[in-house]
Amino acid sequence: MNAKTNTQAKTSTRKPLAVITGAGSGIGAATARTLSELGHPLLLLGRRADRIEALGLPDTLARSVDVTDEQAVAAAVHEAEALYGPVDLIVNNAGVMLLGAVAHQPTGEWERMFDVNVRGLLNGVRAVLPGMIERAHGTVINVSSVAGRKSYPGHTVYSGTKFAVHGMSDSLREEVAGHGVRVITIAPGAVETELLSHTTDVTIKADYQAFKDSIQVLDPQDVADAITFAYQRPQRVTLRELVIAATAQAA
Repeated sequence: MNAKTNTQAKTSTRKPLAVITGAGSGIGAATARTLSELGHPLLLLGRRADRIEALGLPDTLARSVDVTDEQAVAAAVHEAEALYGPVDLIVNNAGVMLLGAVAHQPTGEWERMFDVNVRGLLNGVRAVLPGMIERAHGTVINVSSVAGRKSYPGHTVYSGTKFAVHGMSDSLREEVAGHGVRVITIAPGAVETELLSHTTDVTIKADYQAFKDSIQVLDPQDVADAITFAYQRPQRVTLRELVIAATAQAA
């Protein structure tokens, strides 16, 4: 087999391109490792490209991109598709959790959560969805939270952004179902990630950490496995919503 034929063979057997936002740590990094092990080329987006590159994954394009920058997200997707072919999966995982009481929380924290958790997610969807519709194939996985299904004290604005993720995902699924595109919502409970470190309210942060310490919370790999399971179902099957939480997390 000559070099040209060998290249063609590799191209024909390679898994399709997957995009993961917030890929520098936690759920994003675990999902990246899992999909890479399955043979998928990856576009990994995050604020810290050095941490993504440190994962050392093959066939991976790492870009330091703020998901609130629509043009930067679209440009990174275009660059990755030129290398690896069309995007078949996007995992919109980037998010911030800034817990706080509405009466005292800085309004800048509200804006940051809506910018990243809502607008940033939409920017990821917009960057890949037209191509998926054109090809009548693709999967959008939006990472939400159990806080997008029920309320918790100190979570008011964060919950608002995650309720928005659930609502947008459901409506989007209805929009694209006839085009052969799947939309899946993954709603994790408490996970051992850096997410809590963003919270600036010392009391709420300490209370939440005490709750996490009192039970065995999810590992990021648990959520990555759920994402992978949902994606690996036949294209005709959509797990519309998957809620995953530690057994000991009652609420």
